Amino acid sequence: MPGLVCSAQSCVYNDAMYCSRGNIEVGGADARVCQDTCCESFQGRSGDSAKNTMKSGCTCTQSDIRCEATNCMHNQNCVCHAEKVDIAGAAACRCDETECVTFEEK
Repeated sequence: MPGLVCSAQSCVYNDAMYCSRGNIEVGGADARVCQDTCCESFQGRSGDSAKNTMKSGCTCTQSDIRCEATNCMHNQNCVCHAEKVDIAGAAACRCDETECVTFEEK
């Protein structure tokens, strides 16, 4: 499993720059650059939703990552095999405002 670091602090799953979801999906089937990707698992915080999600999740430094970005060199059969994955989107309010910075075109 790749190590996962996430700067999308407005996501309900973000807990101290790690993902409490444990698994994510990266979108970007036609991606050629990292800006063409996104974390489709992103869910914006509202009210107490972050606290409720954190209770059921774990703060994960490793994650299962399903990935649609088949043009990425780390993608093997729609699963990410990078050693470390970095999801960016510090000011994100929607999933399309995030990106997989680890994306590298084949």
